Amino acid sequence: MSDYTAADIEALEGLEPVRQRPAMYIGGTDATGYHHLLWEIVDNCVDEAINGHASRIEVDLDKDLKGVSVADNGRGIPVDKHPKLNKPALEVILTTLHAGGKFGGKSYQVSGGLHGVGSSVVNALSEDLTATVWRDSTTYEQTYSRGAPTSKLKKAGKTSKRGTQIHFRPDAKIFGKSASFDTARIRERLEAKSYLHKGLKIVFKDEKGNREEFEHPEGIVEFLQRRIAERGQPPVHPQPFTLERETDDNAELRLELALQWTEASDERIETFANGIPTPNGGTHESGLKSALHKAIRSYIEMGDVKIRGVKITAEDIREGLFAMLSVYVPEPQFQGQTKNRLNNPEVSASVETAVRTELEQWLLQRKSVADAIVARIVISARARAASRAAVKQVKRKTAVSHRLNLPGKLSDCQSTDPEESELFLVEGDSAGGTAKQGRDRRTQAILPLRGKVLNAERATRAAVLANKELNNVVDALGCGVGKTFDITKLRYGKVFLLMDADADGHHIATLLLTFFYRLMPGLVRGGHVYLAMPPLYRIDAGKETHWALDEADRDRVLADLPKNVKPDISRFKGLGEMPPEDLKVTTLDPRRRRAQRVTIEGELETDQLMQELMGKDTGPRYRFIMDHAPHVDAEALDL
Repeated sequence: MSDYTAADIEALEGLEPVRQRPAMYIGGTDATGYHHLLWEIVDNCVDEAINGHASRIEVDLDKDLKGVSVADNGRGIPVDKHPKLNKPALEVILTTLHAGGKFGGKSYQVSGGLHGVGSSVVNALSEDLTATVWRDSTTYEQTYSRGAPTSKLKKAGKTSKRGTQIHFRPDAKIFGKSASFDTARIRERLEAKSYLHKGLKIVFKDEKGNREEFEHPEGIVEFLQRRIAERGQPPVHPQPFTLERETDDNAELRLELALQWTEASDERIETFANGIPTPNGGTHESGLKSALHKAIRSYIEMGDVKIRGVKITAEDIREGLFAMLSVYVPEPQFQGQTKNRLNNPEVSASVETAVRTELEQWLLQRKSVADAIVARIVISARARAASRAAVKQVKRKTAVSHRLNLPGKLSDCQSTDPEESELFLVEGDSAGGTAKQGRDRRTQAILPLRGKVLNAERATRAAVLANKELNNVVDALGCGVGKTFDITKLRYGKVFLLMDADADGHHIATLLLTFFYRLMPGLVRGGHVYLAMPPLYRIDAGKETHWALDEADRDRVLADLPKNVKPDISRFKGLGEMPPEDLKVTTLDPRRRRAQRVTIEGELETDQLMQELMGKDTGPRYRFIMDHAPHVDAEALDL
């Protein structure tokens, strides 16, 4: 047996534990962890603004995207000697874990973190860091490397400024030589901060020197309206419900809330605690959900709203809801240093009490708005009940009889033989109508889809499977998804994605391919998925008609025409405007149509490409777009 003595015990000093186990402090050494260093410094500046000491933050990227500078016009980190450690307070903060001004509650009423590890962790994981403090009419500077000071604190001249600036370069030994900052990712985060803190101006200068200012005086309401507009789902009621409560003797916490019901088929609740995004929710989100349920049920009872034949669930109430909730807690308890979830148990009751009372009054004072919301909820409840009934009915039927219980918008074909049956997923009801008129009713089925479906690479599996449009696709195909997928139950041997020949159409096709690849990969591997190729142009030259898929194809056709022929060129704005006979000839008729079978060449490469182009991390997608942008024709994007 080997000896086990005191000599085997390793005691790490200073910030060495951070360098040994960075994932404990920043979640990992990937792109998320790399950017988490920046968020820590920015959040320190935001804390100064939250507590009324700063009004401006500047973020300046280095030209090589390997370093960044963050400055505020706050009070400036103290530089006098710490009474116990006999070091400048600045050095103590940057070189000592659990050191800062946020523990006692005297310097900061609320803040984004109370662990006292943010700045020191950034310092530990940076190959170099320079701290500049403007305080008491003097500029102070000190440099560091990998957590240790490389110079003493020194005076660098007089100044009229005040505040703190931190410039740092994350350590390539920790994150890898190829790691760098993502401009788009930083821009999005900074703009979100400006929405959350009214009166705060954030200035961002990218690696090319481009300068942007983010300032949103309407705050979280403006943020909500922007998010809803981006999703493209119309609101059920014109004005959102808003609530803003400051901390005082009667309020247990400060909060801001904006919410609105939309026609979307899912819910979206974005929460923040002390200005920090909490993507995993927490007690503040639980309190909001409870308040929503109770306020709606109270209105139904007090407003004497008659609802018959359906049971309303919490999911029905939240379907289509888009909400943004920001709370400020004096002593926040986050789950882990990355702060993805708020755990303070007392926050749930405080949020519920504040929101429920105000929302009830808001609904009672706006009967027409409240009735529209309740009607939306009832529709959701009926659809959910119908879906449950349909599932039960499906389980009792055979594969053939099941075809009688397909989505209502599906125009099925007469044949029940998968070998000859084809399903066309079509963009929009108008295009669906055209396709129905031009199809072969015996072998071709048409299923119109409404708008853009959920991105299966970003949304949770539960959200994807709850999406109505994707549910219709699954029901029509009949072979199940995920673990229940059974290719022998596939009703159609060929599945065509038939979208407009423009950027939106390509995006919808990509979303559907992402869904098939992630939840029904056997459909793609089996060679059952095809991209229909409707033309964008019709070219009539004398008695001949030519079809062109895009601008390049159009130019090729025109170049091949005799010089004495004057062509008549028509551009289709969408499938819905194309005559049924033209759609049949070019896209539906198996003898004349053009289509591409979707295949997988290299599972690992395909998986990586899917993550980069459709995943949550915007960095790879931004680089892909910038790399390929010079090769894209602006006309092809309908610009």
